Amino acid sequence: MDIFLERLFDGVTNGAVYAIMALALVVVFRSTGTINFAQGEMALFTTYLAWWLTTVGLPIWAGALAAGATGFLLGAVVERTLIRPIRRRNDMASLIVALGLFTAFNALAGLLWNSETKPMPSLFPAGLEDFFPVAGARLYWDALGVWLVVLALIAGVFFLFNRTRLGLQMRAVADNAESAALSGVPTGRILMLGWGLAGIVGSLAGVLVTPLSATQLSLTTMFPILIYASAAALFGGLDSPVGAVVGGLAIGVLEALITGYVEFIGGTLPQTAALVVIVLILLFRPTGLFGTRQLERL
Repeated sequence: MDIFLERLFDGVTNGAVYAIMALALVVVFRSTGTINFAQGEMALFTTYLAWWLTTVGLPIWAGALAAGATGFLLGAVVERTLIRPIRRRNDMASLIVALGLFTAFNALAGLLWNSETKPMPSLFPAGLEDFFPVAGARLYWDALGVWLVVLALIAGVFFLFNRTRLGLQMRAVADNAESAALSGVPTGRILMLGWGLAGIVGSLAGVLVTPLSATQLSLTTMFPILIYASAAALFGGLDSPVGAVVGGLAIGVLEALITGYVEFIGGTLPQTAALVVIVLILLFRPTGLFGTRQLERL
C-alpha cells in the first residue's frame, strides 16, 4: 500500500507540473486562439535565467520572480513582433513560427549557458528528510508545494477569465477578434497580455519542475513536459483551465502507474502509452472532456 501511495504521490506531482504548462497553453489559446508550441522552450530559457541568478548570489525565489518577469516580456514581444504580423496573413503560419521559436530559444539557452547539466535549487524544502508520513508513504514538502501552486494557479486563471473585465475581453478576442475590435476591445493589447501571462505561467512551471528532475537543468528538460502538457490540454479541452488541470493530473498518474506496474513498458514507453490513450479519447471527443463545441450559424 505504501509503495502504491508513493507512486500515486509522484504521479500527482508530475501531473501538477504538466497541468501548469497546460494552463499556459490554455491561456494563450483562450485569449488569442493560437497554440504556442514554443511555450516549453521559452520556459526553459527563463529557467536557465533563474538558475544563473542563483549562481551570482540571489535566492531562488528572486530568480523565480525574474524568470516570471522575463517570461512575460518574451511572450509579449514574440506576439507583437512575430506572431501578430504573420497571423494576419495566415493562421497556420503562426504555428510554423512557434516551431521555429522552439529551436531558437533552445539554441540560445545552449549558447549562453552551454549544454552541460546544472544543479537547480528548489523553491521548497527538498532534502531527503523533508517529508511527512501518510499511511506509511512519504509525501515530500516540495511535492506538496507544487500541488498548492497548481491550486492557486487554477483559482487565479478561473477568476481572470470569469470574474474580470480583462478575462472577458480575452475571451471575446479569441472568439472573434474583428467583432471584439468593433466593440471597443483593444485587441492588440489583449493579445500581448495573453501571451505575456502564459509566459509567466510557463516560467513558473520550469522553475518548479527542474528540481523534481533529479535537481538537474539541461536543454532537454522541458521537451517531454511540453509533450505531456500538450496532451493534457487536448485531453481536457484547449479552452478549459479546469480541463488542463484534470488532463495533467490524469496523465501524470497514468504515467506513474504504467511505469511502476506494467513491466513490459517500464520506463521506456510511458509517453507513448499515455499519448495513445489521449488519441483514443480525442477520436470520440475532439473538443476534449471539458472543451466547448464551436457553433456556426449559417
